[in-house]
Amino acid sequence: MLRNTALILLARILAQLLALVTVLVVQYHLRQVGYGRFSIVVNTSAIATVFLDAGFNTLYQREAARRPAQLETYLSRLATGRLGFALLSLGFFSLFLWIQGLLPFLLPAYLMMVLSSYAGLLRGSLYAVQRLGYEAVAIVLDSAILLGLVLWGAFSGQGVAFFLWAYTARYAFDCVYYGLVLELARIARIRWQLDPVFLVNWLVKGLPFAAAFVITTIYFNIDVVILGFVRGDFETGVYSSAYKPFQALLFIPMSMLNVVFPVLSVTHKERAEEVAGTVNRFFRGLLVLGWPICVGTAMLAYPLDHLLHLFPQSAAPLRVLALGIGFMFCSNAFIGALNAIDRQVMFTWAALGSMVVNLALNVVLIPLFGYMGASWSTVLTEVALFCFGWALTARYLAPVPIWRLSWRILLAGLVMGAVLYPFQQVHGLMTVAVVLLGAAVYGAALFAFRGLDREELALARRALRL
Repeated sequence: MLRNTALILLARILAQLLALVTVLVVQYHLRQVGYGRFSIVVNTSAIATVFLDAGFNTLYQREAARRPAQLETYLSRLATGRLGFALLSLGFFSLFLWIQGLLPFLLPAYLMMVLSSYAGLLRGSLYAVQRLGYEAVAIVLDSAILLGLVLWGAFSGQGVAFFLWAYTARYAFDCVYYGLVLELARIARIRWQLDPVFLVNWLVKGLPFAAAFVITTIYFNIDVVILGFVRGDFETGVYSSAYKPFQALLFIPMSMLNVVFPVLSVTHKERAEEVAGTVNRFFRGLLVLGWPICVGTAMLAYPLDHLLHLFPQSAAPLRVLALGIGFMFCSNAFIGALNAIDRQVMFTWAALGSMVVNLALNVVLIPLFGYMGASWSTVLTEVALFCFGWALTARYLAPVPIWRLSWRILLAGLVMGAVLYPFQQVHGLMTVAVVLLGAAVYGAALFAFRGLDREELALARRALRL
């Protein structure tokens, strides 16, 4: 499990570097207004994806991990049934774009939505059977393809529509790649099988996953839609520029969760008494990675804004968003725990509470404070989700002893923050040197305060022997 996590993380780090260049090129080429319009279309597409997922992706990954002999049957029926959901979603998606005056972008945005949904379903097969070497290759390849298309679009002076087509082409590649891998590696052969009874049964079974997916998708994307409607394309572009690095960091906890979740699900069925201990270690692993990023980004928001060539106004919202990174990372431990022990309904309630908090904060703060209000709404929602997740995990599994697991790690991060504090106005390559300094200080402080025990250090060493 640790080795798979390390493999996927390394692949995603490389992919995120390519993705960072991609986003910067799109931002620089489209400027604030064009990038704001692009972001609104992409976020609307993400929200509309809820009509396609219906909770199937997470349920499929869990059930296929538990019953690998049924993987091919599950996948074939879900892939066939998703075509119907795709047709049903077209009307709703068209309406969303029409309301925002973005209907001319319907075709590339709709295809992007459908293909990304299928790519996620196919990708889940590799996580279910823990064949993640293929996934690592796909992560890097599709990022490289997207970067190439974006660079060509920028050099040839293309508009918003071209970049939407570029993202669509990326997901089309993913679908072809995963389909070939599943076939050639003899993991599964997709046969078109329409089984309404199966789909209805899984709809009922997957309702908690579907609700959680709907809720979290709305939470992660609604702020951009509201900001665009209330404040216009310019402020949306500024906020999206700051939000992109924050959102991009999700690849770390999500990659870890995708690897750990199937293992937790199997452990719950075979060795239930070990689940709580595994969740505690997962929580610590998330905190070890998330806390220094939180502190470092808050301290170095202005240097990072300059280094990454974000829009000049984006440094202030980036500093605010940084405060939510630690909570964003650690909440995934509670998500994995509740879903793995078949308490997905409880996580749905946690997600629903967080969405209500997010919508209320956005509706109040965005009209008053614009993109800064959207930033604070995001942070406070991450805090709410963390609290809800911890309380429900404590009730249905066991309390995660946050202070006992965290205080040494938190102290190491604060030491790093104190060292970085005088460097808040550095520029250029000096920022890279300061980031490396912060990482070294954090590692040394973590070792000095014994933030990781011997077993955890041994596990980390084994995970890195790829």
